Parts: sequence; C-alpha cells; structure tokens
Amino acid sequence: MTTPLKIIFMGTPDFAVPALQALLHSSHNVIAVYTQPPRPKGRGQQVQLSPVHQLAADNGVPVFTPRSLRKDEQARQQFCLMPADVAVVAAYGLLLPGDVLEAPRLGCLNIHGSLLPRWRGASPIQHAVWKGDTESGNCIMKMEEGLDTGPVLLRRSVPIHAHTTASSLYGELSALGGVMIHEVIDYISVHGRLPPAETQDDRLATYAPLLRKEDGLIDWAQPAKAIDCQTRGLHPWPGVYTFTSDGKRLKVLEVVPVNMTSDLPPGTLIDKAGHIACGQGSVLLLKKVQPDNAKPMDMAAAFNGRYVGVGSQCGVLLH
Repeated sequence: MTTPLKIIFMGTPDFAVPALQALLHSSHNVIAVYTQPPRPKGRGQQVQLSPVHQLAADNGVPVFTPRSLRKDEQARQQFCLMPADVAVVAAYGLLLPGDVLEAPRLGCLNIHGSLLPRWRGASPIQHAVWKGDTESGNCIMKMEEGLDTGPVLLRRSVPIHAHTTASSLYGELSALGGVMIHEVIDYISVHGRLPPAETQDDRLATYAPLLRKEDGLIDWAQPAKAIDCQTRGLHPWPGVYTFTSDGKRLKVLEVVPVNMTSDLPPGTLIDKAGHIACGQGSVLLLKKVQPDNAKPMDMAAAFNGRYVGVGSQCGVLLH
C-alpha cells in the first residue's frame, strides 16, 4: 500500500526542473516550492522568474522566494510550520539552517550532481569534466549541515566520453535527477521510511568550489589532454581563453586532441590549420575561437583576419 507524501520542493535553475516535473506528475502532493527571488536578466535587464518558479506557478503551486533562510526568521518559521513529510532540494542556491533541515518529518533530500564524496560543493558537474574523470552521476542524499556530507540513499553513474561537455553532462544529470527522486519518493511512500543509507567516506572527499572567470585561463604548458578537458568542462561558463602575442584576449571555443608531437614552446601556433604546441610535446587543434569584439570563427578566418599568425605564441600577457 502506498501513502502519498506531502513534499516541499526547493530549487532554482533548469537543472531542477525535471525533478519538480516528476513530482508534479506523480501521485504525491507538492505543497510548496522555494526558489531564488526573481532577478533582472539579459540585455534588457527585465526581471524574470527562475525556471522552477515558472513551472510551479504554471501548476498552481504556492511559491516562496526568501532571500535567506538563515537571516529571515519569519520565512524560516513559515517553512518549519508546513506539514511536509519531506523536502526535495535541487540546486536551490541558499544554505539551509539546522531547524529547516529537520523540519520535514523525514528531513531534506538533495539531488547532487556527482558521485559523492567526490566533488562536494557548488560546481561538481564542471569539475568532473575539467579534471578528466571517466564517469560522473547523481546522488540522492539526506542533507546535514555539513557541505554535501550526508548519507547517500541512491546513486547512479553515467560515463564521461571524449566529447562530453559540462553542458551536455548537465542536461543528462538533470534528466536523471527526475527519475531518481521519483524512485526514492515512491520507496518512502511504500515502506514508510527512507531507503537504506550509505555513509560517505570523508577521506575520499574532493571539492568543487564556485567557478571563477580566472579558471578559464589556459596554461599551454599543460598537456593537450588536460586543456581539452578544461575547454569542455568550462563550457559554456566561464569558458576558456588565452592571450595572443599582442596581449589581446582570445576565447577558445572548440578544440580537438590530435596524435602529433612538437618541440616548439607551449602556446606556439604551428600552422594555419590551427595546431598549437602544448606541454610535454603534445599538440592540440584549435577549431573555433572568438577574438575580442568579434564573432566566433574558425581558424582560417582567424588567420585571414590577422587575429593570430603562424609562429606566434599564445598565453603571453603583455603588461
């Protein structure tokens, strides 16, 4: 026999949308949605609802947008008074204090885009690709006050291929999150308790902090494979970039590893095809770049426009 659950959903970006959709289309009852406040976006700086806010509003679910649950005592009390069996959290973006974590009857469950304890923190999907992992995945965990330290209730892995970008992995794990949380909630509904939990081994923990623009600066002394991973892992934000020999910023949008070697200094453009020398004698093929104040272009256009030249060296920032 199943018992429908009363659920509070907490999320903000499009990553969280499939999970909310899965719960809205289930036999359970989403009694409230918490999301980040509407903010101005785009060139026109028009105030827009978050993707989660929009979906909740379209389905008639009450939406709450506190700027902080730690500092806003009224919002915190309001949350704690809701008759929720469980809260589901997916990329919400706000820290949850202890009384909020404990308020729902079965606590708060988080959909985290990594194979915990690897890549705890704010940008696990990007770091998995950037650092050359061969797999990633999602974990559903019971939240504690520590940073992604809670026991894992369900984990699923997906492979990271040579063509995987942070953007493509984000979409894959977003969809998987919807499937997984539906499975966990249905388990609770049938058994009246959380699934058996797996305690994380803190000794194996790695951390994925918020990304900065500076993370995208290419160090051509790194092997070509590492730069390829950086390019795919930081797509679309913050993106990767270098500096041309005249000190101008050049965004690197697409690269291809090649089976070549070179004894030229790292960062040297080898030919008009776009081959560039990297660390340890390796070579990378630049496929698409974007000079400052220009549109994205292939390397033929970059050479024809004299944004780069054969034999010039990238990565040298002139002062």
